[in-house]
Amino acid sequence: MLFHSQLFMLGFLPPVLLLFHAAGTQRSREWVLVLASLAFYGGWDWRFVPALVGLTLANWLAVRAWAHTGRRGWLGAGVAMNLVVLGVCKYADFVVAQFVVAAPLGIILPLGVSFFTFQKIGYLLDLRRGDRHVYGLLEFFAFVTFFPQLIAGPIVRHSELIPQFSRLTAASWQAIGRGLLLFGMGLGKKLLLADVAGQVADPLFVLAQQGQVGLGQGWLAAGAYGLQILFDFSAYSDMAIGLGLMFGLRLPDNFNAPYRATSLREFWRRWHMTLSRWLRDYVYIPLGGNRSGGAARNVILTMALGGLWHGAAWTFVAWGLAHGVALAANGAWVRAGWRMPAPVGWALTLAFVLAAWVLFRAPDFATASTMLRGMAGLAGAGGVRITHGPELAAAAALALLGPTSQVLAERLRPRPWLAWPAGVALAGLVLLAGGRTAAEFIYFQF
Repeated sequence: MLFHSQLFMLGFLPPVLLLFHAAGTQRSREWVLVLASLAFYGGWDWRFVPALVGLTLANWLAVRAWAHTGRRGWLGAGVAMNLVVLGVCKYADFVVAQFVVAAPLGIILPLGVSFFTFQKIGYLLDLRRGDRHVYGLLEFFAFVTFFPQLIAGPIVRHSELIPQFSRLTAASWQAIGRGLLLFGMGLGKKLLLADVAGQVADPLFVLAQQGQVGLGQGWLAAGAYGLQILFDFSAYSDMAIGLGLMFGLRLPDNFNAPYRATSLREFWRRWHMTLSRWLRDYVYIPLGGNRSGGAARNVILTMALGGLWHGAAWTFVAWGLAHGVALAANGAWVRAGWRMPAPVGWALTLAFVLAAWVLFRAPDFATASTMLRGMAGLAGAGGVRITHGPELAAAAALALLGPTSQVLAERLRPRPWLAWPAGVALAGLVLLAGGRTAAEFIYFQF
């Protein structure tokens, strides 16, 4: 089920909310969350439910064995198990096709495997570092499977979510209202901005596969895709955070106006923030961080792995390496004490991010090369016809000037006068969602 499908919004969410708020105890509410989450995941493909349950149980047993014996090898075995599952499911086809035979193995990627394996690896590594929190089976299952963040994040840490279960009560009307407001904002961003921007970007990338694109076409494609992926993924995060609030649970923020960053370092503090901090804490710092003069090497390796995490393709690795090299240069610039005017830093950062998105979006290097050549002006100016101009302009204005969803939700704290217009807008969006084929969120691919 997609968050923006009528099946989810009208058929799944209302009865789950009713069951949750009708439950009389913390334990019964946890059971509602776990069973509803498994049903939600099974709505995609029931074949993957046993895998999700089995992997969660295996991780919990590894932790219990460590707690009983004190042997850290159990935690290492748990980390290895998660990495093997992720590697086989996500990269076996790629490795075989690249280095053995061209024919893929045909392994089907379980939805959300990149996110929930990272979630469990983070918990196991925290225990290896001295954290002593060992949880009960039910609350651990509720943590791993909580459906708002199960498929595409935010990547939630155990210390952020599980302690909230101990005070799991029926959510206040204020929390439910704020949750509905955030969910509605995310729904609007997905339907009115992200999907429309995709209708502009997709044909231009197809054109790049078939021939050449000019300067205007290249930058229009990169800009439209930049808006599409921002509003697509931040929409999912808004909806996930909003759903969490409806159950009385607070999920971490994931986006903070990233296209306003005046440096690439700042961009990664604002973009997919839960992944950025995960890579920092569990990859960059263990590699050595800023110590021993290896900051440049460590950040490049971290971002290359971050690129590979996004998908089994060399274009993703190249995208990660490009960001790693640029971050290393950014760090060297800062350590040298150099400064540049904020507007110049913003323009350079945005131009680099949009150009790098071409590698992320293109299906192969040939398409990316064609698009980047066009953006560099090496294929002429090229005629360009801008479709959906008002929607793109509105998306750009919101990305660069408007308040973030979290800030706007805080300003518009649910009040009686807001109920009717917000309810009418949400109902209109629900009707709009039913009148079109639902497009999956981009990060469902990862």
